[in-house]
Amino acid sequence: MDEAEVRDIVGLGMPDYEIDSVVPLGDGLDNYAFEINGHLIVRVRRSHDPEGTAREAGILAAVAAVATVAVPSPAFVLPERSCLAYYKLPGVPLLELPQGFRMAHAEPIVAVLGELLAALHAVRPAGALPDEEPLGEWLREAAALYPAVAAHVPEVYRERIEVFLRAEPPIDDHQLVFSHNDLGIEHVLADDSGKVTGVIDWADAALVDPACDHGRLYRDLGPAALCATDRRLTERAVFYARCGVLEDLAYGVETEKFRYVEKSLTALEWLFPS
Repeated sequence: MDEAEVRDIVGLGMPDYEIDSVVPLGDGLDNYAFEINGHLIVRVRRSHDPEGTAREAGILAAVAAVATVAVPSPAFVLPERSCLAYYKLPGVPLLELPQGFRMAHAEPIVAVLGELLAALHAVRPAGALPDEEPLGEWLREAAALYPAVAAHVPEVYRERIEVFLRAEPPIDDHQLVFSHNDLGIEHVLADDSGKVTGVIDWADAALVDPACDHGRLYRDLGPAALCATDRRLTERAVFYARCGVLEDLAYGVETEKFRYVEKSLTALEWLFPS
C-alpha cells in the first residue's frame, strides 16, 4: 500500500480533511498502518475483510464503554476498504522502551492491565466471535517454529525448551471470555514515567481462554505479571507464555525486528528457569 492509496482512503472517510504528511508505521502481520499529520492513524487490513472491519469498529465502541484505560476512538470506518482510522493516543508502545525501564515499572503496569482484563472478561460484546485453539495445537505450532530459531537460543535454555515441547499441555477446562486476544507490549502505550496511556490494536479481540492474555503479559513483563494472575489460570498462562515466546522470537528473526528478538531472549530467563 502506497501514499496515494492512503490519501484516497482518507479523502473518502474525511472529505474535508487536509493531509500534510503521511508516515508509514510499518507492516504488521495483519495490517498496514500510517500516521497522518502526526495525530491520525489509518489502518488497512492486509486481507480484504469488510465484515471483520465493521465488527472491529463495533467492538471498539463496546470496549470504550467498559475499558479502564484509553482505547482508540474511530475517526471513520470504511468496511468496503477494510479500513479503520482513529486518533492517535498519547504514549509510545512499551516494546519501544528499554527492557530495564519496562521491568522497573512492571508491577504498576500489570496492575493497570489486570484491571482492564477483569473489565473485559465481565462483558460479552455483540459481534465478538470465539477464537479457540486446542492447547495441543498451540504446542504443535510452537514445536514447528522451534527449529528455525533454535540457533538463536542460548544453549542453557535449549534442553529446557525441548522438554517443554515434548510434554503434554495442561488440562483444557476453561470457559470463554471476551478479551483483547493480543495483549503484548507492542500494543500497550506508556509515557516516560511508566504510566499506561492506552491499549491499541483490537483487531483480534474475541472470546478466548481467560489465561491467554495473562500469558502474554507474563511473557513480556515477567514474574510480576504471574504474581498478579488468578491462581486458577496460572498453569495455562505459563503454557501460553512459553508457546508465545517462540512465536515472537520466530517473527522477530524472520522479519529482522530485533526488538522482538531481544525481548523474547530476555524472557527465556523466567519462562524456562533451571
